[in-house]
This record gives sequence, structure tokens and C-alpha cells, in this order.
Amino acid sequence: MSITAIDLFCGAGGLTRGLIDAGVKVVAGFDTDQHCKHAYEANNDGAKFHCRDVSRVTGAELNRIWGKAKVRLLAGCAPCQPFSTAAHSKRNDDKTDPRYPLLEHFARLVRTCKPELVTMENVPSVRQHAPFLEFTETLEELGYHVWYSSVPCAAFGVPQNRYRLVLMASRLGAAPKLVRPKKPKKITVSDAIYGLPVLAAGERDQKDRIHFARNLTPLNLRRLQHSTPGGTWEDWPKELRSACHNKATGMTFRSVYARMLADEPSPTMTTQFFNFGAGRFGHPDQDRTITPREAALLQSFPKDYDFISPDDPLQMSKLGRMIGNAVPPKLGEAIGSAFLGHVATAKAAPRARDSSRPHR
Repeated sequence: MSITAIDLFCGAGGLTRGLIDAGVKVVAGFDTDQHCKHAYEANNDGAKFHCRDVSRVTGAELNRIWGKAKVRLLAGCAPCQPFSTAAHSKRNDDKTDPRYPLLEHFARLVRTCKPELVTMENVPSVRQHAPFLEFTETLEELGYHVWYSSVPCAAFGVPQNRYRLVLMASRLGAAPKLVRPKKPKKITVSDAIYGLPVLAAGERDQKDRIHFARNLTPLNLRRLQHSTPGGTWEDWPKELRSACHNKATGMTFRSVYARMLADEPSPTMTTQFFNFGAGRFGHPDQDRTITPREAALLQSFPKDYDFISPDDPLQMSKLGRMIGNAVPPKLGEAIGSAFLGHVATAKAAPRARDSSRPHR
């Protein structure tokens, strides 16, 4: 049986694209960022973008969108910022953050609709926070079999050293799992981005609107020229170092103002991938930071993924949010493939399962 999915917190469509590539039918995505509408609908085979706050979405609305689908998947990759390592290090279970209770609304929709399948993706540290624990308890109380684990994205074809927590739940039988390939092929930065036109800082590719490099100040250009792939600001002459680098608190931050390695997967893409001072976002051998197109490729988006309407102005911060916040499509494809395999082998009819409490 086929799977019909709805993608909550869909953003520019990374998870949706991956699910579609696996063979899952995605009919709709919900997100509050109107800028994502073009990217979501232009690349994802008829899936409709709904600019809506998930806290205001009803189960009846989702059921109308699913229609008569026999196997329904509800995906909900809520914003990860409240649960990030940085937030946790500050012991910041801050319930005043409007993003913090979004998992509760996801649970509300699961409780109302009882889709056959549920998935979510977030930072690994989310499992240390009450909303996630309450979410998994709700799933089990509703009769779902639940699996979750922190998985390396690089094992599933993403050219990025990034770990994400993936949860998969089912009412059809034992929970599906993401199984790492025994011999995963490592895809490197050079595999992903070499072959694109060479650019200097401040230049743009005339054939690809989002292959453009942010300009650098003369000081940061000199710093980048003295940076070695995989190195740190300690490689610079002392006169180029920032005042904070000479302080005990600043000396520990060695993965900023740095170049990435060509023959390894990239570091985690963030919404600030275009900012030389925000991470290891310097190109391995060109004297510039990576471009939005390169960041999208390192997130495993297809080379022709269309993020911006021709009529819309290019804004680096907007592209940063869409690309940096996205679920890597190759990870989404692995999730979709695991669900399809699970459904193919499920012995019970989707709506005939009992509601007894399952075990992980």
C-alpha cells in the first residue's frame, strides 16, 4: 500500500523532497514562513504549501487533506532551537519561547487524527527535554510502537558531519528503524560542490541565482587567505587575530573563522553558513565563504532545487534560514524508504490494530 504524508514545519521542503524521492506521496506542508512557499511548491510534485501556525491547525483539516488515504504519515520536524546544545548548556527549558510547546501541538494532531505512521527529526539533545519525553509517552499511550535514535546523516548520503535524532512510530506493528548501511559511501565536500563555477568573494554566477558569494571585509579576506583547510585562527599571523582570541574564553572556539576540508564531509550547515565568523564555512581553496547553492548541495538538495521565485529579491538571510533549517533530503529519503519497507511487511490491516501499549 502507498503512503500519503503531510509535513508539519515543512520549511523549504527538505523532508518532503526526500520522502517523495523514496516513493511516498506528500500532499501538503505547513509552515509559518511565507518565503518557503515558492521553494516548497516548485520542487515537490504537487504538494501544497499552507502558511499556517501549527498551533492553529485542526485534525479535521488534516483529515480532509488526507482524504481516503489508507496509510497516513504525519511528519513534524518542529524548530530545534529551543532544544539545541547551546540552549541546553544554559539549562534553558524556557517555556516562554513560542517554539517550545510546538511538540505539544504535534501530539494534539496525532491524538486527533491517529495516523498510521508518525515521524519527527530534531537535534539529538531534544530527548533531554520534557516536551519530547511527553510526546513519546503520548504516542505509546495511543498504541504506537516507537523507535528513535541519534543517527549520522553522512551514513545516509548527506555530505555533512551532522547527527540528528530521528523518531519513527507505527500503529501497524513493530516500529520501523533507520538501519545504517554496512558500508556507507562517504560523500565529501569536493564530491558535492566541486564543478561549480569558481567565484571570488562578492562575485556571482550569472547562470545560477543562488550561487553567489558574500563580500568580505579586507581584514576577513586576509584572515581567510591565511587559513588552511581544517585549520584554525591559530594559523594566522598574530596581527590578524581578534581580541577575543587572546582571551581564555575565546581561545577554545577553534571552529570559527575557518576553512572546511575538501576530502571530508562538511561541518553542520546552520542558518549562518555564509558568515565566515560563524563556523567552518570557508571554501576549501577559494578565498570566500560558501554560497547558498553550495550549502544546499551540502544539505543534499538536488542541484536544480529552486529556492527563490524569479520575481523575488535575493536575500542571504532568507536563503540562510531556508537552507540551514532544512531536513537534509537524503535523510528524508532514508526515512521514507524505511516506512515503505515497514508497510510492505506489515501483517495487520492499518485500522485493525489494537490500542495496547507497545514496547520500544
